[in-house]
Amino acid sequence: QAQLMESGGGSVQAGGSLKLSCASPGWNFHLCTMGWYRQPPGKERSLVAKITKDGDITYISSVKGRFTISRGSGRIELILEMNNLKTEDTAEYYCAALCPIETYWGQGTQVTVSA
Repeated sequence: QAQLMESGGGSVQAGGSLKLSCASPGWNFHLCTMGWYRQPPGKERSLVAKITKDGDITYISSVKGRFTISRGSGRIELILEMNNLKTEDTAEYYCAALCPIETYWGQGTQVTVSA
């Protein structure tokens, strides 16, 4: 069973930075689009950023210029560097592998931004 495991979440003050990583021990998702999603408390899960197997990147408008998504190496499939964090970025962040046959999800990592 393919697995994705997020790490790097935590609590920071507004204006701070965090770096999220997504590992996939034993699996390689290089043929899949990889994405970061988030789910704020009481809201639906939604896309933050994604990167295709060819390197095409999409960001939602609210994170452009602050977040950077990239492919990792080795066990690390995906990275999300988050700068100038805002309180509205507070959410559970999920890594996803959007593969042709199936979508795989990680368990999530909490990001909390305080004023």
